[in-house]
Amino acid sequence: MDPKTGHPRRWAILGVLVFSLLAVVLDNTILNVAMKTIADETVGLGATQSELEWAINSYTLVFAGLLFTFGVIGDRTGRKRMLFVGMVLFGLASLASAYAQDPTQLILARAAMGIGGAAIMPATLAIISNVFPPGERGKAIGVWAGGVGLAVAIGPITGGLLIEHFWWGSVFLINVPIVLVSLVLISTVVPESRDPKPSRLDPLGVALSIVGLVAIVYGIIRGGALATVFSAEVLVPTVFGLAVLGVFVWWERRIDHPVFDVRNFANVRFSSAIGMMGIVFFAMMGGMFFLTFYLQIVLGFTPVQAGALMIPFAAAQLIFAPLSQRVNERFGAKLSATVSLIVVTMALGSYALMDQNTPILLIEIVFFVQGAAMANIMPPATTAIMESLPREKAGVGSAMSNTVRQLAGALGVAVLGSVLSSSYRGEMAPVLAALPADAQHAAGESIMGTMTVAQSMGEQGQALIQPAYAAFVEGMHVTAMVSAVVALLGVVVVARWMPGKPRPVQQTEQREPATV
Repeated sequence: MDPKTGHPRRWAILGVLVFSLLAVVLDNTILNVAMKTIADETVGLGATQSELEWAINSYTLVFAGLLFTFGVIGDRTGRKRMLFVGMVLFGLASLASAYAQDPTQLILARAAMGIGGAAIMPATLAIISNVFPPGERGKAIGVWAGGVGLAVAIGPITGGLLIEHFWWGSVFLINVPIVLVSLVLISTVVPESRDPKPSRLDPLGVALSIVGLVAIVYGIIRGGALATVFSAEVLVPTVFGLAVLGVFVWWERRIDHPVFDVRNFANVRFSSAIGMMGIVFFAMMGGMFFLTFYLQIVLGFTPVQAGALMIPFAAAQLIFAPLSQRVNERFGAKLSATVSLIVVTMALGSYALMDQNTPILLIEIVFFVQGAAMANIMPPATTAIMESLPREKAGVGSAMSNTVRQLAGALGVAVLGSVLSSSYRGEMAPVLAALPADAQHAAGESIMGTMTVAQSMGEQGQALIQPAYAAFVEGMHVTAMVSAVVALLGVVVVARWMPGKPRPVQQTEQREPATV
């Protein structure tokens, strides 16, 4: 394969990679729709709220903790091999999840799915970087990002349709045919690639990265569950994880065969793209967190309808992500990313103006505009990260990109979810003052808690519903403004540190003879 022209079947290879990634991304969004059914003792597993949370979080914990390690292993042993192994494990774990007999089995099967997902995700981007020449890489990553956006949108709709017509396990079983087709296509279409001169193994560096990332993700997850970041259950594992990653950085700078050369952060293009991606996903995932409740509870849409309402966001990504490289080349990364981030900031801020009477058409327009802006942020940022590292380290670059997205997204849900919960409790406290202590606590935790208590109280409980809507909308406004401020910080980072459009070299200067 010529590095200047790329692999002759590179676009077919891209299609296979996007299809293979479909199962992973689909599963991350499809499960939320099935939560209520899995909690049902008659048709589900009778899972408690805590068990439901860990059914989701066991995947995230393992996935984020192993992304970096599997990226490194893929570069050494072969990315196609890593992708194939990851798909097999993901398929088997999906089968185990579908036929889990109790919540514990489901949690363990989901953790196994996280291992498979962590092997798949870095390999897809690394193979793209290897088979596409630099001139087409941005467009290819744009198509990849568009495919991810589409999978995010169709997940809730697919999940809703499956739950309506089949049993809860079907939301996992649907992964199996996707995996089987992917395995055939990977075997026949995708070429093998690896680092031709891998350095010596760095087992201590790998172990430190896993321990540090898992500890931080666990702390973030506990913060989201407790709706506070100031509990010892949150601070202790998070601080421990940060300390371990500090030791990881020290160790990687000290040895001559680092698993990841931390000096890459001295590259302004790499570090600014990483920083922008982290800030955007913190603001976006934290913001999207409240939209689920807003659409389904405050506006009264079903899970399937709420999923369908997210289609404009995904459609915009599908349309504009493949075109983002042209925008980037025309205006430069700094200008295009700055303008796009300003649009995202305005979109997030606009949620602070929405209430129970906001026309759905207006909400759909905001979703589309926000998706279009995101389409001009993520592919160029991902391309910048991948091109800042040597091609033979593509798996490491891909893993770093995805790890930052996972950590920032989880942190955004935890922190902004805490802001929402705190505001909601404050607004509802006077309304719930007349209730018994136990009912006050249950109803004050979240709008879901209030609705459950209201239903159990019959006619009396109806008086709680409108105040709950008003309190949630107020909390959403506060959270939206915080997320917009965080996104604005991303504007500052990009405008200050992201490299601009390179100046063309003058032909006259090139032909001018050197003076002696």
